[in-house]
Amino acid sequence: MAYAGVMTDIRRAVALERPVRLPVFVCSEEADVRLCGSRYDRYNSDAAEMARVQIEAIERFDYDWAWLQVDDCIEFEPLGVGVEGGGDILPATCRYLPATDDTLTALRRHGYRVAGRMAVLLEAIGRVKAHFGDRVCVTGRVAAPFSSVTLAFGITETLLLLYDRPDFVREALKVLAEYQRCFALDQIQAGADALWMGDCNASGHLVSPAIYREFAQEPARQLSAACRQAGGEVIYHASEEQPAMLDLQADAGFSVLSVGPGLDLATARDTVGGRVCLCGNVDPIAVLLRSSPEGVRAAVERTVDTISRRGGHILNSGEMVPRDTPEANLRAFVEAGRQAWR
Repeated sequence: MAYAGVMTDIRRAVALERPVRLPVFVCSEEADVRLCGSRYDRYNSDAAEMARVQIEAIERFDYDWAWLQVDDCIEFEPLGVGVEGGGDILPATCRYLPATDDTLTALRRHGYRVAGRMAVLLEAIGRVKAHFGDRVCVTGRVAAPFSSVTLAFGITETLLLLYDRPDFVREALKVLAEYQRCFALDQIQAGADALWMGDCNASGHLVSPAIYREFAQEPARQLSAACRQAGGEVIYHASEEQPAMLDLQADAGFSVLSVGPGLDLATARDTVGGRVCLCGNVDPIAVLLRSSPEGVRAAVERTVDTISRRGGHILNSGEMVPRDTPEANLRAFVEAGRQAWR
């Protein structure tokens, strides 16, 4: 079960050392909602329900973290970005803000304030922290600055703006980075031990290393530094599978770099060269959804034996596992992580 030394072990891994007990995470939120008898639209809008699901899932499956990633829309709804979803379909942004100077002026005037589901997340973090104390790593969520711009103005529009109006993108990065900084610090104040900093729209799937270096790296570095100075570890996730991009991300000052499932973890380790702790990257679909418990165990044991034992690694899936992931496979993942470390 959850244990009092988990944050010490996580910090050992962040320091590129071998933890006493290997932290075992799974990006299982969507599956946990189903397995704990909830529905996603209820889970993501009710603090008591969000906390209940997190607590039940941890006690049921023995995760070492509470992962309150929830969805990418929470802090953008109050800014006027459209959101669609419902039932068990995760909300997604749509009907984006117009990319105009008037919009930037309006965003500056709006500033930061807690509104809508932002308050739900903060309350849920506090409830989970009050229940477990220091026995799990309570992990909130924040969008990295570059992905924040894409979520506010749309990914297609943002990619065009990089060439047509790069100064607009730079100003938007400043405004939204400050907004995210405030939201991140509020989550730490509420009880989050770590922040999951999502930046999938700044990955090698969408931008080049040159674009990442010019627009995404420094704003993410500054946001990470603010979180870490406030006492929260930062797990940066772009679902990255390109070594050249991972090389840049390794220099951005994150506590932990989450690796996408499409990159061999040994290659990722060689790429970062002892600069940052890695997290991941068991395949959520081929292994956790579609394989058997025996297949899950084999994948976990291989990861632990070849990567984790060298230190500087936290066991995790490479992405969120699908909602229909078998319960037996989630149990096998955690049990194999525990047993392989002994």
